[in-house]
Amino acid sequence: MTLNIAKLNCFPECKEKEIEHLIKKYKARNKELDKKISDLSQQLQGCQKNVMSSGRTEFSHSPIIYMVTPTHTHSEQKANLVRLSHTLLHVKNIHWIVVEDSVSKTVLVSKFLQNSGVKNTHLAALTPHEIKMKYNDPTWLKPKGVLQRNAALQWIRENVKPNRDGGVVYFADDDNTYSLEIFQEMRNTKKVTVWPVGLVGGLRYEKPVVKDGKVTGWFTYWKPNRPFPMDMAGFAVNVNLFFKFPDARFSNEVPRGFLESTILEQLNVKMEDLEPRAVNCSKVLVWHTRTEKTKLKNEQLMIKQHGQGSDSNIEV
Repeated sequence: MTLNIAKLNCFPECKEKEIEHLIKKYKARNKELDKKISDLSQQLQGCQKNVMSSGRTEFSHSPIIYMVTPTHTHSEQKANLVRLSHTLLHVKNIHWIVVEDSVSKTVLVSKFLQNSGVKNTHLAALTPHEIKMKYNDPTWLKPKGVLQRNAALQWIRENVKPNRDGGVVYFADDDNTYSLEIFQEMRNTKKVTVWPVGLVGGLRYEKPVVKDGKVTGWFTYWKPNRPFPMDMAGFAVNVNLFFKFPDARFSNEVPRGFLESTILEQLNVKMEDLEPRAVNCSKVLVWHTRTEKTKLKNEQLMIKQHGQGSDSNIEV
C-alpha cells in the first residue's frame, strides 16, 4: 500500500504533523501486509512440499505398467499416437514400449516420442513380406503386431528386474480408446486381470461372465470355444509371469483369433487365475475403436492438375 499524495493535496489545511502521522500509518499498514504475505508464502511452500512428498510416495509404491503398442507406417500413424499419448500423459508410473513394424526406427516416430512427455522405449521389428498385411486386406485376415509384441517382451526380459521393479504388462493397440480408469483397474494385477471390451466381435461389448467374484465363462458370439475368447485389450499380465515362463511369446502360426489364448496358455493361466475388474466386469472402460483409412485420391489429381501435390516436408 502506498501513500496517496493526491488525496493529501486536496486538504491544503493539513498541518505537517498530520502529514507525518498519515505517513507512519501507511508504513505500519504496509509492514503488516508484508508480514501476512510472508506467512502465507511459507504456508504455501509447506503445502507444496507435502503434496510433492505424498505424490512421490504414491508414485514410488505404484506398480509400473509396461504398455506395449505395435505401430506401422501409414497415413494415420502419427494421429493415432498423438491421441493415445494424450491419454497416457494422465497416467502415472507408465512405461510406453512402442515397437515399429520396420527395419529400423523411423524419424517420424522417434521425434514424436522424444516430445511426447511419456516415458518410453522405442523399438523396431520388421514383419517378413510374405506374412505382412497388404493395404487393402481385411483387418482380420492375418495376425498383426506379433513380432512387435515379441520384441517388447524381449526388451522387458532383458531390462526389467522383476523382483525389484515388479509391474504389469498390457498390450494396447494405438487406435483403441482407453478410459483412465482402466489403468487403475490393472495396476495391482496378481496374475491376470480381465474386463469387458466395447465395440468388438460384432457386439456392443464382449466380457467375462462373473459369478461370486470369479470368472465362470464368456459373453461372446465369435468362436466362443476358444480357451480365452477375449480381445487383446481385455487383459493385463503380471510381469513376473514372463520371467517364470521365459519362452512364452506370440506366434504367427496360430488360427485366427487365438493370439490371446495362445500367450495365456503358454503362461499356464487357468480360468480360476483370472481376476475380474471393472466392477465384476460390468463396466466398459476400453473400446476396440478403429481409425478409418483416409482416402488420399485427390493427391494424384492435384499433381495432374497443378504439377505438384502436398508438401512432403510437412509432417502429418
